[in-house]
Amino acid sequence: MSNPSVLIVDDNADMIDVLSRYLADHGFAVESALDGETAIESFKQRAPDVVLTDLRMKGLDGLDVLEEIKNIDPEVAVIIMTAFGNVESAVDAVQRGAFHYVTKPFKMAMVRVLLERAASARRIREDNRLLRAAFAERLSANGLIGHSDAIREVRRLIEHVADSPSPVLILGETGTGKELVARALHLESERRGGPFVVVNCSALAEPHLESQLFGHVRGAFAGATKARAGLFGEADGGTLFLDEVGDMPPALQARLLRVLESGEIRALGTDTVQQVSVRCVGATHRDLKALVSAGQFREDLYFRLAVVPIHVPPLRARQRDIPVLVDHFLTKLSARAANPTATRFSAAALRVLEDYPWPGNVRELENIVERLVVTFPGKEVDADGVRDALAGLSATDTFDWLAATPMTLDEVQRRYINAVVRRSGGSKNRAAAILGVDVSTLYRREKNSRS
Repeated sequence: MSNPSVLIVDDNADMIDVLSRYLADHGFAVESALDGETAIESFKQRAPDVVLTDLRMKGLDGLDVLEEIKNIDPEVAVIIMTAFGNVESAVDAVQRGAFHYVTKPFKMAMVRVLLERAASARRIREDNRLLRAAFAERLSANGLIGHSDAIREVRRLIEHVADSPSPVLILGETGTGKELVARALHLESERRGGPFVVVNCSALAEPHLESQLFGHVRGAFAGATKARAGLFGEADGGTLFLDEVGDMPPALQARLLRVLESGEIRALGTDTVQQVSVRCVGATHRDLKALVSAGQFREDLYFRLAVVPIHVPPLRARQRDIPVLVDHFLTKLSARAANPTATRFSAAALRVLEDYPWPGNVRELENIVERLVVTFPGKEVDADGVRDALAGLSATDTFDWLAATPMTLDEVQRRYINAVVRRSGGSKNRAAAILGVDVSTLYRREKNSRS
């Protein structure tokens, strides 16, 4: 790690000389300025870890330097030097964002310790910023992309609970990316070097699922010609992802609960108990609370699985992420397709995508982008091309898939009116004629939505 850097600002050359020599001898990289204007220009050229400035100077004083430097870099630490009689002004500087202040005369060692603490705090913040950026980049590479508050909250929860040993329950509609969240939890955890094992609880009949989860010995049942470790055994030291855990049969729910509580598994056909270290992550699109009330899911298992619930938002709740997702899918699909035709979407095409309710969520969006990448005749997909692709998704009536997408009547009206206005080239008069309302109604709704 490089030496901490400091910019000393004082109109007293002797003070600068003494401080510079002392701090350089104690490992600091030192820059200096005899006035506030020079200090600000120096800061613009090469920002130090911390600024040490006198309060009273000719021209720009210490408060001016503090304000200008904070405008350039709000995170930089600024320490104020002041005579004892000006402590009140120094306290005011701290209230304006200064890291601390020291009163003259002072001991050099005290100043050095204060500077080291300020520089360390800045570097910790920078390290954390870089870690968060790298974390977001890794999640983006795995498809957890977007700038909406909803997806940011998912990423925040993943970062917060990744290293926890507690089970996680991922809730969300089909196609929202629940497995992506589970993989991200594994990759960001201390178990990343271990296996990530997936089982779909709704895909197997009960006997097969029990054998897959806990393993069996040879001869345990008809057809068991050799022993099998089971998925809990395979996931030892890693993560077991129980997809569609709400569809797990009741008998297996009891066995799963015992594993979560004890960490012990027993293969079919034996009384031997094996201890495993597995982090369980469950996922379901179903309402587990309703299943508990209906007696179809164990309440104690629900509470054991839902120690940390993560709700993955539907795509309609993060419409502002659609252009980013489209760019991501275009990049991925263009590289994979043998002869991609379309390489971009027009702004109008993106607006059509944003207006669609996406009952199939992100998975459906990716399928549409892939279809258009390989079938659209031009380089830029236009709005009509998107409408044609969406119209071919289902034979059901438009209002059927609208009804399958939970929205208030006011939300349906708002989005439909906005779509009609756009289709009318922004003309509210033409849109009002199509909608069969007075144009004043559209202006009044627009005004109310802004208030």
